[in-house]
Amino acid sequence: MWDTVGAFQIVLCFGELTMILFLAFGLMALFGFVFWLWMLIDCAVNESDQGNTKIVWIIIIVFTNLVGAVVYFLVQRPKRDYAGALSTHSKSGPL
Repeated sequence: MWDTVGAFQIVLCFGELTMILFLAFGLMALFGFVFWLWMLIDCAVNESDQGNTKIVWIIIIVFTNLVGAVVYFLVQRPKRDYAGALSTHSKSGPL
């Protein structure tokens, strides 16, 4: 019926595929965690204390994990970077 060598090769093939998938998903999870931690630290250090923006963003990032970190990265960070660039440019004055 079953050739034992052929069955062993099929199992070995699935074993290699499993290892490759495990490594790929592991690397994606590691990248996601590092990105989440980077956004959390960035928010805690660089976000202004006007109103409750800092604490609200920290709560959003902590409770929504990677989704909150991506939203912070796409929404709030460009606003802060743009405002910082404008204030630095206006402080330098005319040449």
